Parts: sequence; structure tokens; C-alpha cells
Amino acid sequence: MPAVSLRDVRGFVFDLDGCVWQGNTLNPGAGETLAALHAAGRGVAFLTNNSRVTGAGTRDKLHRLGLTFAEHVLTPLEILGTVIAERFGRSRVLVMGAPELAEVVAAAGHDVLEAKDFRSATVVAVGNDFDLSYERLAAASRAAARGAPLITPNLDPRLPIEDGDFMPGCGAIVAAVAAAAGVRPIVVGKPERPLFDIALRRLGVAPSAAAMVGDSLESDIAGARAVGMRTVYYAPAGAPPSVADVVVRSFAELAALAGV
Repeated sequence: MPAVSLRDVRGFVFDLDGCVWQGNTLNPGAGETLAALHAAGRGVAFLTNNSRVTGAGTRDKLHRLGLTFAEHVLTPLEILGTVIAERFGRSRVLVMGAPELAEVVAAAGHDVLEAKDFRSATVVAVGNDFDLSYERLAAASRAAARGAPLITPNLDPRLPIEDGDFMPGCGAIVAAVAAAAGVRPIVVGKPERPLFDIALRRLGVAPSAAAMVGDSLESDIAGARAVGMRTVYYAPAGAPPSVADVVVRSFAELAALAGV
């Protein structure tokens, strides 16, 4: 496959976990490339499926890591409460996940339930749960089996961290609930369309003038392709050339293709 130029791309949207960083460490060349794109007047936005952080919290982390220009940062928590309201009205939501997940659900006007109240739940919201217990898993599964729609930020099975290691992701927990309940989850984050559309609006660019850079074929590449964006697969270990419009093994390679 011949090299594809990205010099005409006006807006770049970057995945974070596994792409821009691993845990609390920027990937090699990420900071320099992102700063160069920003300095060249190219739009830069960040789109993560992380179910435990808000956009503001993620932006703060980017600033701490030296990317002080980061402004457009989106997570599924930005819209999860709104999606529940639009689809199901004000709801009694059994939340299985981080405190931030419960907070955004409550902020959208819903009642947040504890595990013991699962029988009265009208919606079940499941994120990555570091306090996962069999009791919480059983409550979420029973509520979903009783007819409460199961909604989740993402289906990503792993959360990449430092040194190439990982933690079980939101998708691993959702899969357990869905399997026990015999239902299919409603996904709010990537690869579904809403977050991509918001990122494009904030950058002020058309999908054809934007590129999504990420390390997940299922979330980043498939989702961006569906909305008409160009796709850049970040694959340090290499990948077949047909999986995306462009495959890069480093941020230096991305910078060269983008002309910065």
C-alpha cells in the first residue's frame, strides 16, 4: 500500500488509552506530535471510552502531562445521562461503576439506586467497576433480566496501562451482566456515532476533513469510518495494511504524514 498523506486533514481526533498514553505515561513522541499539530493550526480533539472519568477530569490529566493546549476532550459520561433521559425519560437507575458514573446519572435528573434496590430499577448503567463484587454483579444482572434496559459507556474488554499491561475493561464486566441477564447492552461511546459527531462540531470540520487516530479497530476505526472520517490505526507492533486508511507504528510517522 502506498503511503497516504494526511497533510490536508484539518482536524485530528485522538483516542487516549493505548494510543496517546499508557496509564499515566505518554507514548513515545505523542506529546511532540500533538504540540506540533496544534502549533500548525490543525484542530486537535481527544475522544476516550473511559467510563470512570469526565471530559474535564481527562483534560486536567492531559494538562498535567504537558499538553496544556488540550481543550476538546470527550468521554461517554458527557452524554450517558442525556441518552437515558431521551430514550427512557426520568429513570430509576441502578449504577454499577465509578462514582463519576453515578454523579452524571444523578446530574441528568435520574434517581440513582443501590444494589439492594435492584427490583425497582428501570435502567441499569454499567461501567468499569473497581469495587466489583458478586452482590453488585448479581443485582445488575437481575435488574436487567427483569426488563430494565442495560446501558454502558463502551464494550472495550481491556483498559491498557503502563508497560504493555492491562486491566479488565468495562466491556468485560458488561459481558458478564449481559450473559447472566440474557440481554444485549445499549452502547453510548465508541463505536456509536454521538461522540464522533460532537467532536467534529467542536473542531468545526467536516468528517472528510478529519481523521481519527486510535488503537482499537472495533471502537476507533469502525466508528470513525461509519461517520465518514479518515482512519489512522496506531499499531506500534505492526498490523495488516488493509485495516484502516493509514497504519502508523509511531507518532513520528504520523507527524511526517501530517507534514508537521
